[in-house]
Amino acid sequence: MQFPFLFLFVLSLFYPFHTVAASQDPPAAEYSRHLHALGELSLAVAEAMPSDQYGFRPHPDSMDFGQLMRHIATTNYQFCAGLKDAQTPTLPTPADKEGIVKFLNDSFEYCSTIIANLREDQLTKTHNSPDGVLPGRDVLLAMYVHVAHHRGQAEIYLRDKGIKPPNYRV
Repeated sequence: MQFPFLFLFVLSLFYPFHTVAASQDPPAAEYSRHLHALGELSLAVAEAMPSDQYGFRPHPDSMDFGQLMRHIATTNYQFCAGLKDAQTPTLPTPADKEGIVKFLNDSFEYCSTIIANLREDQLTKTHNSPDGVLPGRDVLLAMYVHVAHHRGQAEIYLRDKGIKPPNYRV
């Protein structure tokens, strides 16, 4: 009968340390981790399309692949500038694969520095975003959904060209 008591006692010794360690994470730490995975997969999709196919569009009303990647990058900057309550920086308009992949990568790097440093009050207050005025956490959710939506479209473009998209990863 002493085992349950002993187990609970030992467990209670470690609980305060876990609570203290968890409280040391910045308020947006989880968002930063997910942004990293979101960026890696998005860049892998961008890299998978051959440069001579960046002008491919599956339908006349669709963006071409390069435009789709630029759109993701541009809105990343817009969402993250909004979280800083700042104007979107002047953005490049690359036309080739190398420039577009760099622009996309730079957009995730820009966002990573902002998101990693968000304070709790910035996550709860409202900010301008491409999706309207939203609380910070909702801005992040909208951004992540936006990237996933368009990256999913880009994966269909790859499949239309007979290219297997990169494996999904979290």
